[in-house]
Amino acid sequence: MRKSKVLAKWRDQQFARFCGMGHVLPFFVRYAAHYKYDGIWLDLEHRNFDAREVQHLQALCHLYDIDCMIRPPTVQRTRLYRYLEDGAAGLMIPFVSDAEMARQIVAATKFPPIGNRGLDGAGLDCNFGGDSWAPDSSYIADANRETFIVAQIETPEAVAKAEEIAAVPGIDALFVGPGDLGLRLDTYSDTGLSIDEAVAGVAAACDKHGKVWGRTAASIDEVDRYRQQGSLMIPYGGDFALINILREASAELDKMLAQ
Repeated sequence: MRKSKVLAKWRDQQFARFCGMGHVLPFFVRYAAHYKYDGIWLDLEHRNFDAREVQHLQALCHLYDIDCMIRPPTVQRTRLYRYLEDGAAGLMIPFVSDAEMARQIVAATKFPPIGNRGLDGAGLDCNFGGDSWAPDSSYIADANRETFIVAQIETPEAVAKAEEIAAVPGIDALFVGPGDLGLRLDTYSDTGLSIDEAVAGVAAACDKHGKVWGRTAASIDEVDRYRQQGSLMIPYGGDFALINILREASAELDKMLAQ
């Protein structure tokens, strides 16, 4: 079974490089791997892909040896472990609000004795049976060891229960979604917490339980600031950044045409 580059970094207390991808752009996988990214965050929560497109992109990630972390549009258990069977190195689960939900996610995505994932042994994750059907196969242990689960903290309730979530065996990281969390802190919460205070609470919970924490960043200065605070997961770069290329190219064309 392919070994996760992200987990290798995290287990060595190193920063893992993630970029974001929200469209079917096969070339992007190759470019990300070439430019030393460890993982691609493939967003199925807000973007629309069909199942074959996702399988295709995951196969390319295996070809170019880069982790694919899928943010799924569902927590339906068979859908979750099918993404793993199709080659995902990890899953980022939106709106994990408490420890019980975290335990349900682990149950769906880890094999016994950690969880209760269904066994097929015929997917890309085990070379279509090549790594799972032999009598001496270590596929089950490999799959439990080389896949990761990231719980997104996006509500005041989740912030309050961050320590309980971080304590769940099988949860590898907590990731603050500042957009959704900020919206809910402003709209519903009477906690008086700022985003920075919420992130600090999540970071403390992760430090206590030996888990990774992360969040998004809008600039390289923010990436550096959060990394200095101990984060090992701050996605930076993605396919939407192509807008900058077109902006610059269009400005150059404007300049040329005006002469």
